Amino acid sequence: MKNLQELTRPNIWALEPYSSARDEYSGKEAHVFLDANENPYNGPYNRYPDPLQRELKAQIGRVKGVPAQCIFLGNGSDEAIDLVYRSFTRPGIDNVVAIEPTYGMYKVCADINDVEYRKVLLDENFQMNADEVLAACDENTKAIWICTPNNPTGNDICREQIEKVLVEFGGLVVIDEAYSDFSPSPSFRHELEKYPNMIVLNTMSKAWASAGLRLGMAFAHPDIIAIFNKVKYPYNINMLTQQKAKEIVSDFFQVDEWVKILLHERAKMIEAMKVLPICEKVYPTSANFFLAKMPNATAIYNYLVDLGIIVRNRSKIALCGDCLRITIGSKSENEELLKALRNIEQ
Repeated sequence: MKNLQELTRPNIWALEPYSSARDEYSGKEAHVFLDANENPYNGPYNRYPDPLQRELKAQIGRVKGVPAQCIFLGNGSDEAIDLVYRSFTRPGIDNVVAIEPTYGMYKVCADINDVEYRKVLLDENFQMNADEVLAACDENTKAIWICTPNNPTGNDICREQIEKVLVEFGGLVVIDEAYSDFSPSPSFRHELEKYPNMIVLNTMSKAWASAGLRLGMAFAHPDIIAIFNKVKYPYNINMLTQQKAKEIVSDFFQVDEWVKILLHERAKMIEAMKVLPICEKVYPTSANFFLAKMPNATAIYNYLVDLGIIVRNRSKIALCGDCLRITIGSKSENEELLKALRNIEQ
């Protein structure tokens, strides 16, 4: 790995971060708060939240098996994605490399930050070739994006190929594991010490059934987390989100039960889809969704929309022509979708 200072934007490395009122007395007991120009009424919501979400990180760390100092919490995973660009890439100079197809926000954030986004096409099995990814890099490549299980394809990316990139690339490798709770593959977050150039993303939006909270996680070396904390807005996670997230994290057995139910429904849905005359192929998946190839997927998508059933049309995405991405819902939602598809005349 290159020296972290070499990877970081010079202005960010030299940045003196905003010092919040809550940071300045950290570690000391206090009961009279006259420092932050807060209104003394309407407690506890009159007070600014913990800017570093210490209690919540401690809880998440115990569940995820990651030290709290290796955890960054953001307003959705999208905040962590954007921070990679704002912290490490120089607009108009640096570039990033990503597999294709994959999650669209990597490119959106690249465009917002005026950073060149280089795509490396997956093979016909939606797998990555590490040599091709590395060949797309040059001296100004700051990060490589790998989503596994990948969105929209649903499959796990070959671990050996990811490890090859981690070992041979000198910049940052961001592994987005938003759907990893549905996958049998072990998480890369347990190998942070082995790969100091790795950032692993996770979220409460999927297995934790809390998309409305907008809480994303990044696991990385403490020095990378420290840079994220310099650049983020001081109070990026509000008090209500922190409180609710602590409740949900404390009941992780319920999350395990949700995952088991969804995996059971996923297996049933895939078998049912395979026998539908209109379904040409269901691709392998390790996520809470699957990709299905159908003749004239756009017409089928529009037909479902008219019935009030919303799936995702991925027909315009590379390698996903005439494909619908279908999320695993409740048993009744899944049955309603299947009934609608069975009623389509050939």
